[in-house]
Amino acid sequence: MTKLFVHAKVLIDGVSATPKFDQLISIEDDKIKAVEDYHEIQEDVIEVNTITPGFFNCHVHILYPVGFDSKKEFSLIEKIFYAQKHCKEYLQSGVTFIRVVGTEENYDLQIKEAIQNDVIQGPHMYCAGKVICMTGGHGWQEGIEADGKDACLKAVRTQLKSGVDLIKMMATGGVMTKGVEPGNAQFSVEEMKVMIEEAHKAGRKTATHAQGLQGIKNALYAGIDSIEHGCFLDEECLELMKKQNTFLVPTLCAPQCIIDKGVENGVAKYMVDKTLKVKDAHVKSVKKAYKQGIQIALGTDAGTPFNYHNNTAHEMELLARLNIPNMDILKIATINSARCVRVEKDYGSIEVGKQADLVCLEENPLENISNVRKINKVIQSGKIVVENN
Repeated sequence: MTKLFVHAKVLIDGVSATPKFDQLISIEDDKIKAVEDYHEIQEDVIEVNTITPGFFNCHVHILYPVGFDSKKEFSLIEKIFYAQKHCKEYLQSGVTFIRVVGTEENYDLQIKEAIQNDVIQGPHMYCAGKVICMTGGHGWQEGIEADGKDACLKAVRTQLKSGVDLIKMMATGGVMTKGVEPGNAQFSVEEMKVMIEEAHKAGRKTATHAQGLQGIKNALYAGIDSIEHGCFLDEECLELMKKQNTFLVPTLCAPQCIIDKGVENGVAKYMVDKTLKVKDAHVKSVKKAYKQGIQIALGTDAGTPFNYHNNTAHEMELLARLNIPNMDILKIATINSARCVRVEKDYGSIEVGKQADLVCLEENPLENISNVRKINKVIQSGKIVVENN
């Protein structure tokens, strides 16, 4: 049995409305054994300023290298080496759990297995493998193309057979696929409903890329579990999301990074043009969703142009620009995201019996959300995996 003891001046547990002060966290093996007022003990104690649960990133593309000319192509071996680098970067930035929502040939499942077998170091992972899209729809190059209810059912069963943790489908067009419009609906309600029902029957959650209004509504009518992006949300969408407890994963980083870098840094012009069409509506939709109490989870869409895998903090900073309180942002990044992924029983908060996934910070992020970047240590499953002196 291994033991670890941490004394936190400020403890943000992910579930309480206010922080706790001067707390002692006792860890045995991979679990939190006790959280109590600090008192002297005989064992060595790690002293930290502020501690939070490990952060989540619920929307990543783990194989995609970032920061290069959008025309550059990478071999599979290059992508795999980059994926190993990305996994390490997530941990270094305090992200101990990621949800991978689209990978060619289900390679994310193999990366997950490598982490579980201690071949490489990385965060806990939930994997969607290949996305499911209509023929020629958003993501067709690396996804499974399916048209009609029977083909959609077959696609879901194929992915379940592969061992995926969730089913990801494409309700609308998107910025990254040339020749399709982000606002256009793609799958019908009937097609998505058969996929969602089959996934739920197998105990899996569902997520959908959905930017345009009609596509979002189609997904909600069909019973989707999480809307990714959600650039255009009207009152009907918000009412359905609240009623059905549908999560929104805004990925504000994705359009912001494209616009910030632009064509002059190698982003394809068609991507910039499409992003400019949706950005303002996207921000308004997230504001409305937060105001109406929609469940929001944190995701960056890392792997899109200049949207780096070590920059999950940027999504928190963008949420802060919308005047969302820092405590709520930290809950979005932890317990809310754990609920979205459906792992809140074991992850997402600092509570007795849960996995000891913790981020030790030099300064309090309640004072400035950018303090989530000032990482002293990262503890994953009771082990110190990152230590900055």
